[in-house]
Amino acid sequence: MNTIHPTAIVCPGARIGADCVIGPYCVVGEHVVLGDRCHLHSHVVVDGHTVLGRENQLFPFAAIGLKSQNLKCKDEVTRTEVGDENTFREHVTVHSATHDGTATVIGSHNFLMASVHVAHDCQVGSHITMANGALLAGHVTIEDYVTLGGLAGVHQYCRVGRLAMLGGCTKIVQDVPPYMIVDGNPSRMRTINKVGLERHGVSLEAQVALKQAFRLLFRHRRATPDALIKAEAELPDLPEVRHLLEFIRASVRGVGR
Repeated sequence: MNTIHPTAIVCPGARIGADCVIGPYCVVGEHVVLGDRCHLHSHVVVDGHTVLGRENQLFPFAAIGLKSQNLKCKDEVTRTEVGDENTFREHVTVHSATHDGTATVIGSHNFLMASVHVAHDCQVGSHITMANGALLAGHVTIEDYVTLGGLAGVHQYCRVGRLAMLGGCTKIVQDVPPYMIVDGNPSRMRTINKVGLERHGVSLEAQVALKQAFRLLFRHRRATPDALIKAEAELPDLPEVRHLLEFIRASVRGVGR
């Protein structure tokens, strides 16, 4: 049975799952779908063509699914899609996509701390932690298990690879390869994310290979194509190594060093 506070506004077209809690002064828009056991604490706005999965928690003044801030955005039908068991703390904003039929997507089991912003058309994976004030510009892609420190900012169209870590106040203007730690302004690749790799059960063999890849790709003065050829020749054929090399090959904005 749902619990909806008398001061909340839930539009008639909204579809509310089972056992949801909608607190004081919340607003749920006409085209919103809330999965089972979602909890909107108070003063939360969920609007637009937005779908939230089950057991999401939204804290006061979070705003999910509102119109893109992109000046190219017209009155088209765009979507926001959110998975399961995410936490959106106070003042988090997640904007809808820009053009008809497109979507801003957030996966599951993410923790977005206070004042985080996810802009239009972002593709955010699962098991991600974004500390207070971290900001994603439009069209950013974040792979799974990434950690963004407080006030970190990611430029539009950049990608951040799996199990990467961004230090506090880090400015990202190029792609961040998976498994690496990046810090500073201008940002600099520091080393592999050893603690993250260990916590997620990455084998010692793969950790050693990624450390070697870090030296070959980012510490020697080689052009990226040459560095990739050398890395392919010298590194063991492991899933983590393949993902790292494929990520770099697919880069459009280039990879920071």
